[in-house]
Amino acid sequence: MIWFWTFIFYSLAGYGLEKLYAFAVRARHRVRKCFLLLPLCPVYGLAMVAVLRLAGDTESFWQLALYGGILCTAVEYAVHFLYEKCLGVLFWDYSGTHLDLHRRICFPFAVAWGLLSALAVRLVQPRIAPVLASISPEATLAAVLLLMADSFFTVRLLRRSHNIDLLGLKNLWAELHQI
Repeated sequence: MIWFWTFIFYSLAGYGLEKLYAFAVRARHRVRKCFLLLPLCPVYGLAMVAVLRLAGDTESFWQLALYGGILCTAVEYAVHFLYEKCLGVLFWDYSGTHLDLHRRICFPFAVAWGLLSALAVRLVQPRIAPVLASISPEATLAAVLLLMADSFFTVRLLRRSHNIDLLGLKNLWAELHQI
């Protein structure tokens, strides 16, 4: 149960980071989530669960940053690969960034993910873990069902349209009115 809520928390935090980043760089794609309804970026949640499970006990901050950077980047590569191959969409493209690999990952963001994951493990996780552990099983079940329903409709939409911008309800509504 705690791992589900950890995934949700960091996916939501990742959505917030994506929105800030999009604003800062004036990104063309303003929709910065990966679900139709829920404001979540699952690559962040999956990456942090991997870091916490595999490197969370690391003593040194810099070792944790190194392991976190490697784990987060590996998750980012895998998630991008699956989005591209299974859904026919690209949520990000690092081809314009130095030292990218197949547009899926790049060195500058690997460094950023390493530092952010180490900070999250040291500063954020100790504070949120007790709160996440106290969430009731009923709330967890409701959240799981909501996530499953949103996942189902999101996958259907992306497989049919191959357009990530339709994940914004405003864009989806405009598209539906054109039909």
